[in-house]
Amino acid sequence: MGIYLNPGNENFAEVLRSDIYVDKTMMISVTNNIMDSGNKYICMSHPRRFGKPIAGNMLASYYSKGCDSREMFKRLNIAQTPEFEQKLNKYNVIQLDLNSEYQNAKNRSEMLTYLQEKIGNEIKEQFALVTFSQKDSLTDMMLKIYSQTGETFIIIMDEYDVLVREQVDAALFDEYLSFLNGIFKSNTLRPAISLAYLTGILPIVRDKNQSKLNNFMEYTILDPGIFAPYVGFMADEVKELCGQYDMDFEECRRWYDGYRIGGNEIYNPESVVKSMIGHQYKGYWGMTSSYEVISDQIQYNFDGTKDAVVKMLAGEEVPVDVGSFLNTMNSFKTSDDCFTYLCHVGYLSYDETTEKCRIPNREVRKEWLRAIAVSSDYKTTDSIVKASEELLAVTIRGEEEFVARALDSSHIHVTSNRSYNNEDALQSAIYLAYIYALNKYTVIREMTSGKGFADVVFIPFYSNLPAMVIELKHNKCAESALDQIREKKYFDSLAHYKGELLLVGISYDEKEKNHECRIERLEKE
Repeated sequence: MGIYLNPGNENFAEVLRSDIYVDKTMMISVTNNIMDSGNKYICMSHPRRFGKPIAGNMLASYYSKGCDSREMFKRLNIAQTPEFEQKLNKYNVIQLDLNSEYQNAKNRSEMLTYLQEKIGNEIKEQFALVTFSQKDSLTDMMLKIYSQTGETFIIIMDEYDVLVREQVDAALFDEYLSFLNGIFKSNTLRPAISLAYLTGILPIVRDKNQSKLNNFMEYTILDPGIFAPYVGFMADEVKELCGQYDMDFEECRRWYDGYRIGGNEIYNPESVVKSMIGHQYKGYWGMTSSYEVISDQIQYNFDGTKDAVVKMLAGEEVPVDVGSFLNTMNSFKTSDDCFTYLCHVGYLSYDETTEKCRIPNREVRKEWLRAIAVSSDYKTTDSIVKASEELLAVTIRGEEEFVARALDSSHIHVTSNRSYNNEDALQSAIYLAYIYALNKYTVIREMTSGKGFADVVFIPFYSNLPAMVIELKHNKCAESALDQIREKKYFDSLAHYKGELLLVGISYDEKEKNHECRIERLEKE
């Protein structure tokens, strides 16, 4: 058993002893099917806190010759498969944590040299009968072992993209690319590698349209393919945990869901676990990361960035082209690049069917609000957001004039002079002004109801709040908006709702550029 070559199973054993472990061992069945095939080079990229090290330790514990993991796995799902015994602890595994190596290196410029020396020493110790020369590279050593013994390797490399994210000097970066290419793009060595499993936050660096490691199958948070069930927690897994810990599943969904991948709901695993153990829902994301990741990107202020950010803050989706980003930290050319990066790091979610992105959940929205609070370009947005709690309160109290003036301010902020009178701009202003309501309501736009579509319907999470139906009118009085709600019976959409209901009519005068509000209170039996 070594540190790098054929490690033990202690790290995964520690995970299994945790208060909560969600069994993801069927991922091993997927990698078993891929091994020794044309698709055996895998790059998995998704955000921090989504279980990348746990998955790597699980694979190492299962495949490594340096341990006996039969007892560890025999009660887990993978043990029920026919191939469980066939590949259990049968391979030479090289496991690397590039982030740890980089952060702990005394001389980072020499990190790769020292790392290869350490791995090489373990190889010489464990393969004492194979003849090596002093000049042998890591690639040379693996090739000699394969040619003389027939034994193959599995390479598990966590945080492979650390040198990309740290934006190291060109010399070290080029040396690193040569290191990767020497192992993974060598046709001579290819038969000696049964599986390569790289993980990181960013996909593989591209040069224009060419990947630096174009022989890898890439599975990302945007398109995880066959690995989708293993990226995060699935809805049924979270529901089971909520039952065990007597936690509200719907509240958990609002806080930590929001990533839709291949038709699946994906939850942030670390936040779900912490919420169960702590028995409370709150923002755990900021405890392990920083809103500066967001603020760094929105400060670029490319054309359209601010308008898109405001819409997403208000709960809307915005189009994004995820194909142009080169997966580096110095290749941001457009707002699409910035938003694509934020999708990869988890601050936005991406819907491949609509090709749009949005802020995924309440936990992440808190980080966005922290980011705009410190950004000089978003001071007005921040003031509207902070005023939104009061706006919701005065709406519930029926203070019509206050509501109208708040919408005047929001409407001016979210639109340019050219689009000020656009109906979409008016809707965006409403959504932003009521952003605080996202913490307490399900907000549905253009909800089918009665004889048409209600502009905005607010359905409360909690019984002490009224439901609201909002109708918008352009160059007509607010009373006509209320008339339309009544005549077309928009409140029929709330057939299963019982309690207080507010009908809110809002009009916008294009000439005067101001708003009028009328509020009517009903009791729905």
